[in-house]
Amino acid sequence: MAQGDLTTLANVKGWFAPPLITTADDALLTRLVTAASQFVLTWLDRTLAQQSYTETRDGTGGSSLAFANTPVSAVSALAIDGVAIPPAPDAASPGYAFSATRLYLRGYAFTRGVRNVTLSYTAGYAATPPEVEQACIELVALRYKERDRIGHVSKSLAGETVSFSQKDMSDDIKTLLSLYRRVASP
Repeated sequence: MAQGDLTTLANVKGWFAPPLITTADDALLTRLVTAASQFVLTWLDRTLAQQSYTETRDGTGGSSLAFANTPVSAVSALAIDGVAIPPAPDAASPGYAFSATRLYLRGYAFTRGVRNVTLSYTAGYAATPPEVEQACIELVALRYKERDRIGHVSKSLAGETVSFSQKDMSDDIKTLLSLYRRVASP
């Protein structure tokens, strides 16, 4: 599995009915896994893998700030106008607290300013979310099955016509992925 791949060759082969047991198309399927994974990540407009981020942001004047990357699992540093803000030790003390999507202040404010807030945090998923992996598997299977009818909108045979979808991905795949798509940058 290449770095950045959202699923494995074995999971893709197991999705077919009956499961693919031959190794004849393993190189093709592996390439499709990498291509589908990149397509999904581009469509989601985000990185899913857990990693560290350091951002310099504009102060809003408020007491909360949306993280650019989610879900957040740890905040390691916050400074406003060059002053380090400590984590709040409890629910009543001054400092910062956070949820998976937002950073909150008590006793402080994100003073209005240009690039006056610096924060470091860890965000992302330790493992690919199951819905995203399933969407990638289905996209690989779709591309694999489509390869003998590239560019065909329909096909007639013995008086019957079969129509083929021309979408980048099915509505089912889009639905699986929609919960993870970045909708707006903060």
